[in-house]
Amino acid sequence: MIFSKLFKKNTIIEDRMSNATSYSKWHAAATEFDDLSEAKQWKQVEGTNLYDHTQIRHRLNNLRLHRAKGDNQCLLFALNEGLHGNMGGMGTNNLYGIAKLGTKQLIEDYVDEIVMSLQHIASLDNEEISDTHKLDFFRRASACFGRTALMLSGGGALGHFHVGVVKALLEQDLLPDVISGSSAGSMVTAMFGTHTNLELHELIKPARLLSEVKKERGWLEKVLYGRSSKAEISDFEELVLNRLVPDLTFQEAYELTGRKINITIAPAELHQTSRLLNAITSPNVYIRKAVLASCAVPGVYPSVMLEAKNVAGERQAYLPTRRWVDGSLSDDLPAKRLARLYGVNYYIASMINPIVLFTKDGWEHTRVPSLVRELSHRAAARSSRVISAFSKRYTRNWTKFNVWNSMIASVLNQEYSANINVYPNFHTFDFRKILSPLTEVELLELVRQGELATWVQMERIRNNTKVSRTIDRILSELEALNFAH
Repeated sequence: MIFSKLFKKNTIIEDRMSNATSYSKWHAAATEFDDLSEAKQWKQVEGTNLYDHTQIRHRLNNLRLHRAKGDNQCLLFALNEGLHGNMGGMGTNNLYGIAKLGTKQLIEDYVDEIVMSLQHIASLDNEEISDTHKLDFFRRASACFGRTALMLSGGGALGHFHVGVVKALLEQDLLPDVISGSSAGSMVTAMFGTHTNLELHELIKPARLLSEVKKERGWLEKVLYGRSSKAEISDFEELVLNRLVPDLTFQEAYELTGRKINITIAPAELHQTSRLLNAITSPNVYIRKAVLASCAVPGVYPSVMLEAKNVAGERQAYLPTRRWVDGSLSDDLPAKRLARLYGVNYYIASMINPIVLFTKDGWEHTRVPSLVRELSHRAAARSSRVISAFSKRYTRNWTKFNVWNSMIASVLNQEYSANINVYPNFHTFDFRKILSPLTEVELLELVRQGELATWVQMERIRNNTKVSRTIDRILSELEALNFAH
């Protein structure tokens, strides 16, 4: 009887979480759920074979002792010794699958102590630790600990899910400065990377989103149900892109927002490689053209030539002999490139690309048996590589055929995974609608699903990025002070 009542109570609470309209309401229900279940007690018990709790406890005690005694040199040494995101295995996935909120209290205490120790070092005056020494320490700490990136995949009409993900992170002040997007994700990346925070909070209001989708439907209906089988670039630019993305270059957007936005594009011809456009690799390229290229689904939308601003401030062609198409075909989640450019070593991925259903990490999000999907994906990936190599060797004159083979091989052989994967509920989505106009109800539901899926991961994101966010903030302040001097 007691068990039955507890089960019924937990079910009611889970329903409240699923139907929550804000993170505060979701958080309150999740807290109540953990209190009623064994999760609350589990979090208080340090010992488990999931991580090295002995090492974490030892390091936590040392940091607390050094800081309490004011032994700043020993504190600095201890920080130098142990600034690592997965110290003792404390970042493992299994530690975040038991409680609805957070993980072991010891881990959360340790992360908080590192943050307080870093802030303590930063606050010391020149007589104890010089500004030069501090700047050197935080630069090394930043390089060692790394930073976080948000990657937004392609996925057609599911792209509005990304809006919910970014909205949820923005409202909790957890939106990473490094953001990448391909295809549908490029549109959301551009939108959030070209507006200030004040403008974004206005842009993500439900009434504004509904207003935008009504205008967007006109373009989609023309593309899908019009006389022409291909979309006109001018239609998309006029009805969608120009209203949501200011006409800025990547460098201008970075100077405006401080966000490092990246857009993936794929080559429309053979013997070319994909590119990641951003303020480092292509500072003068116009973002709107990058989005157009990244959204150019072959067979639906024509390939695109990029444009850039020259030294005279005039618009001109960028790589005029090259055309570009859908970025998700070549590098949907450009983790390696982000690591090289920005020192990223922790990734959050908003995963709406249907191909993820056939990967190991997407098993739980579809009804198809996991073994069937894994074997199918492996066989298809291997076959695509063989066919692509064969066609390049024996059908060299069949250019279009070889281009398509290369694209298919690239799609099937990409890595579709991150440290934290945020998925929509694929069970409820009709994939026949992936290139269809959405109703207002469908759009709002996709945005809500994006928020809900992010709320589930929010405390993990907060905990696992707290140190890197602290280091970046302190380093920015110290470099600004050093520049002023």
